[in-house]
Amino acid sequence: MVVIVDYGMGNLRSVAKAVERTGVKVRISGEKEDIERAEKIVLPGVGNFSRAMDNLERGGLVEIIREKILSGCPYLGICLGLQLLFEWSEEGGRKGMGVVRGKVVRFPPSSLKVPHMGWNKVHFSSRKPSPPLFKEIPDNSYFYFVHSYYVVPEEESLVASTTSYGIEFVSSVSFLNAFACQFHPEKSGKLGLKLIENFLKT
Repeated sequence: MVVIVDYGMGNLRSVAKAVERTGVKVRISGEKEDIERAEKIVLPGVGNFSRAMDNLERGGLVEIIREKILSGCPYLGICLGLQLLFEWSEEGGRKGMGVVRGKVVRFPPSSLKVPHMGWNKVHFSSRKPSPPLFKEIPDNSYFYFVHSYYVVPEEESLVASTTSYGIEFVSSVSFLNAFACQFHPEKSGKLGLKLIENFLKT
């Protein structure tokens, strides 16, 4: 069972539709029992980090999601679903789930508009083999972004890809059976659907 975690944040229906286009049925749920039984978990999200963590804690979902990831359950985090994995965010000065060591910071002041919005290239990391979710996806492919903050992992070995927007920032991480990206595969056309399909095959 593929469960898209419903914690009151973001584009759940569009993510569900993208998954269903691959022929796989999904369940959108914020129930602890459904997440505990899930064979794969998708955590999407758009909006404020602090509010997202408040909602996850209110639903009693933080420890369940942490345990599922650390036990090897395939996990796909999208946008906030990447940032929430980290220990702390500048957005609200709020602690995250702490699955990954590191922090979430705002883009520094520059001539570029924030939020970073639109299509941008994703450069695969040269430090590690590409994760299975990038199978049959060319390096430097374009994906769709909407965000004002980006993640800074303490362990470079987790970095799966980077993207340039004034600075070079981490646009995805991978570890265990988890993959989380700052971009939105559900809004990224054929390559985004390919990434989701690859996730469903893990």
